[in-house]
Amino acid sequence: MNAHVKPTGGADAPFYLPQADEIAIFEAAAKNDLPVLLKGPTGCGKTRFVAHMAARLGRPLYTVACHDDLSAADLIGRYLLKGGETVWTDGPLTRAVREGAICYLDEVVEARKDVTVVLHPLTDDRRILPIDRTGEEIAAPPGFMLVASYNPGYQNILKTLKPSTRQRFVAMEFDFPAPDRETRIVAQESGLDEARASALVRLAGKIRALKGQDLEEGVSTRLVVYAATLIGQGMAIDRAVSVAMIEPLTDDPDIRQGLRDLSVAVFG
Repeated sequence: MNAHVKPTGGADAPFYLPQADEIAIFEAAAKNDLPVLLKGPTGCGKTRFVAHMAARLGRPLYTVACHDDLSAADLIGRYLLKGGETVWTDGPLTRAVREGAICYLDEVVEARKDVTVVLHPLTDDRRILPIDRTGEEIAAPPGFMLVASYNPGYQNILKTLKPSTRQRFVAMEFDFPAPDRETRIVAQESGLDEARASALVRLAGKIRALKGQDLEEGVSTRLVVYAATLIGQGMAIDRAVSVAMIEPLTDDPDIRQGLRDLSVAVFG
């Protein structure tokens, strides 16, 4: 399990360019202790948004990257052997509840089914975390906030959020930024000039248009920033685009060549 905590303050907020009213919605949800669900494609800024909001609100943030083997015990905690003794060790969710922090479950649908059951009493008016192994029942203090995200495009019959779970959250839909905003983001994050950043964003838009045809997923803003960073460090544009925006998307040689041709059409 990948989990980390980062106490942050407003001055340390990572760069985030709002797309609509998501900041106001998150702040209202945080003020009223409401859980939040973020929906959108991989690499469109969901995780950055949560980090920005945690810093903006001055709250500690526990981030958990969910995966197939993530269980409820990974989130809540377990007994471990330490110095010859069996000691209870809190998991990231339990620590977040105790501290009144934000707990962010990234790609929550990837976790095992028993995880969502644990979340239910935290996402209704009870706001409690029962720990069966210790018999403890922790009441979430003001300030604790549960945030989860997932990519609807990756869902299938076996990996989806039940309506009974989704309807416990305030939900916001994210997408890739509009080209002018994405250009500003890429330039800010990479240090590349806006003219070349704009061309990369234009190429990203053309690649995304192929989603569902030749590609399962479009290129993320994150990958565009990677390409811009490499170009800013002196790498040739075609090579940077290849390693950062084409190779990560597909192993099919014909599709890769088609994407390279698309890149040539954009950059000349």
